[in-house]
Amino acid sequence: MIKSTKKPTEQSSKIQKSIIDRLNRVEGQIRGIKNMIEKGTYCDDVINQLEASRSALSSIELILLEGHIKNCIIQQLKDGKEESVDEVLKTIKKLIK
Repeated sequence: MIKSTKKPTEQSSKIQKSIIDRLNRVEGQIRGIKNMIEKGTYCDDVINQLEASRSALSSIELILLEGHIKNCIIQQLKDGKEESVDEVLKTIKKLIK
């Protein structure tokens, strides 16, 4: 994996905070799902909450992928590191499975 040594920008810091906030909400959702299962909540309700959590995680993946392409991959290409294209394509293939 190719790593960037650039300092975070104000924009990337805002994105990072947004992602952390989203992950905290997902973490709460997961705890809620666990409680639902422990209480014997109706299966359909649990499944709906699982899907909401999965959707929230997918949203985070897309935010991270967009930032990765716009910042890391573009810079790596400018630096002549063409293997970064293969790296991001491999990641995209995992996401669309």
